[in-house]
Amino acid sequence: MSVVEYEAKYLDVDTSAMAARIADAGGRHVADRLMRRYVYDTLPPAPGRWIRLRDDGAEVTLCVKEISSDAVDGTRETETAVGDFDTAHALLGRMGISPTSYQENRRVSWLLEGARLEIDSWPLIPPYLEIEADNAEQVWAAAKRLSLSLEDLTSENTTKVFARYGIDLGAITDLRFP
Repeated sequence: MSVVEYEAKYLDVDTSAMAARIADAGGRHVADRLMRRYVYDTLPPAPGRWIRLRDDGAEVTLCVKEISSDAVDGTRETETAVGDFDTAHALLGRMGISPTSYQENRRVSWLLEGARLEIDSWPLIPPYLEIEADNAEQVWAAAKRLSLSLEDLTSENTTKVFARYGIDLGAITDLRFP
């Protein structure tokens, strides 16, 4: 099933300070984990659309992401759980779908009044907070609960966030922690 993602990012966070802010606002810590993913072009390739195979440490998912805008609701995602990261990667390869990149990030997950808060740390860029919820109003409410200015939020995708730091994420075929 295809769903709209409602999310916004708050960039350049101090991870410890943000975790404390979330806890003080009543947030509940869920997990700390290493995320790993392969990114593939769709067939045929299309701007703003790609395939993602991701292992979040608890579940492996295969997804097609489609970005139509930088708005809080500008991403559509069609996702399903798959049994095994390496087997799914091999299966895609057997179908002729080769990865454009492998990526890792570290994620600290929280829940706050129905919103999913993710403190994401990636190689090469400062950490950021991602606020995801079932609708835009919940995203804005969580930001306000954390005393974040709505003007300081962005709904740009990760590729555009990397570009803010002068990094072309699409040109990096292997992005992992040392």
